Amino acid sequence: MAVLAPERTDAGDPPEAPARAARRWPPPRPRVDRIPPLPADRWLSWLLALALGVLALGGRLVGISYPDTLLFDEAYYPPQAYDLLTWGHEYNRGYTFIVHPPLGKWLIAGGEHLFGYTSSGWRFPSAVAGAVAVVVLTRLARRLTGSTLLGLVAGLLLALDGFAFTVSRIGLLDVFLQVFVLAAVACLVVDRDRVRARVRAHRPVPRTGFRLGPRGWRIAAGLLFGCACSVKWSGVYFLAFCAVLSLFWDRAAWREAGVPAPTATALRRGLPGATWALVAVPVLTYLAGFAGWFLGETAQGRWWAQRNPDTAFPFVPDALRSWWHMHVEWWTFHNGLSTPHPWESGPWSWLVNGRPILLWNPQGLTDASGEQVIRYILMVGTPTLWLAFAPALVWTGWRIVARRDPAAVLVAVAVAAGWGTWFLNPERTMFIFYTAPVLPFFVLAVTLVLQDVLGRPGAPPWRRSAGLAAVSGYVAVVAGTFAFFHPVLAGRPLSHAEWLLRMWFPSWF
Repeated sequence: MAVLAPERTDAGDPPEAPARAARRWPPPRPRVDRIPPLPADRWLSWLLALALGVLALGGRLVGISYPDTLLFDEAYYPPQAYDLLTWGHEYNRGYTFIVHPPLGKWLIAGGEHLFGYTSSGWRFPSAVAGAVAVVVLTRLARRLTGSTLLGLVAGLLLALDGFAFTVSRIGLLDVFLQVFVLAAVACLVVDRDRVRARVRAHRPVPRTGFRLGPRGWRIAAGLLFGCACSVKWSGVYFLAFCAVLSLFWDRAAWREAGVPAPTATALRRGLPGATWALVAVPVLTYLAGFAGWFLGETAQGRWWAQRNPDTAFPFVPDALRSWWHMHVEWWTFHNGLSTPHPWESGPWSWLVNGRPILLWNPQGLTDASGEQVIRYILMVGTPTLWLAFAPALVWTGWRIVARRDPAAVLVAVAVAAGWGTWFLNPERTMFIFYTAPVLPFFVLAVTLVLQDVLGRPGAPPWRRSAGLAAVSGYVAVVAGTFAFFHPVLAGRPLSHAEWLLRMWFPSWF
């Protein structure tokens, strides 16, 4: 008589294995699905995220009009935005410094339309963009971790960061790049989850896969990536890196479904749509941002081709040749920018606030008694948050190697796109505000560390309580540090001694 072996599960374990695994602590890591399910508190989580965004916006708007003069690179963008508002394009006077696409300046122009050509007008859109970034990061972190609490922690850390606070209160372009990149990545993550759900719902899955149907979230991501590139060209790195990652997510979905050739299936089923959504849509979006330039009679470089008819590719329309020549000039400028600047800094120093930017430091101020008053505005990150970035990146690498964690992979890809690519041209003059688009992903790396500190949902109560206390304590420390540095972020009056307490490093002077 044959001895019947016990039935085995798909993973190759006997039927009693799940019961043993349930009794084991810590529980074993899942073999297939490492993407956590979303919590059931959909509406409550939205209300909390929006409330956090409103608080962030309120904090950024208080005193945003001070000072009422142009700060740092505000010397370029608000005046150019006013040109857009007046003529529909940046007026070429022969001496203007125009080296970026127009979308970010159009957004600044929106504030100038509402509040006039004032400091409040050209800074208000930045405050809105910074608050929106807090909401988007909250939602993205919730989806990546499967925890509304951790989503709120990520959003709160961004809201309490001194650099994010300052860059949201100045009329620069980088905060718009930040919110577009972050929103585009969030859309791709939603697309990833929708694709997985469609593949799982289609049983059995054919050997060559099946058509996935419309992927609106991926098209939305392409539109937002196009907007990011229309603010600053550095958005293209995020687009390229995340487009490749999206195809790998498709491959993982087909592989989980048991398709014999997941790579070929992902390319066959996903590449044509990805080419449209993540190549054609961003290009069309970028071109649309120059509509005013094409229609303008006095736009920068608009008639270059007519003045230089003997050029290559004469069959190309003059407007496109002029547009391309202008971009070549921009590329030459950015690639060769090496003029020394007292507040320049390299990518390595960004992680530790090595060289923040002094935006405002008026001289000769005194109080009623004649004592010196300092009103300092320093674009510096909250130290207790930024000093955690490097260890958090190391922990992220460990999560990738040990767990193949999808959230950690996303953080690593985004950090490579937004921070690693700056090492490609180390001779270029760079500033700390270039970290604006990658900052939310540094915060996500810290959030992943806090997720492990908090403990797994199935952990013993004492473990979760201890983890929650540690996470709450860290967030409280960050909040306290932000409050301590707030006077030198917002230009509030300080005595010399009070100001000196906040200058932690010589490079901050």
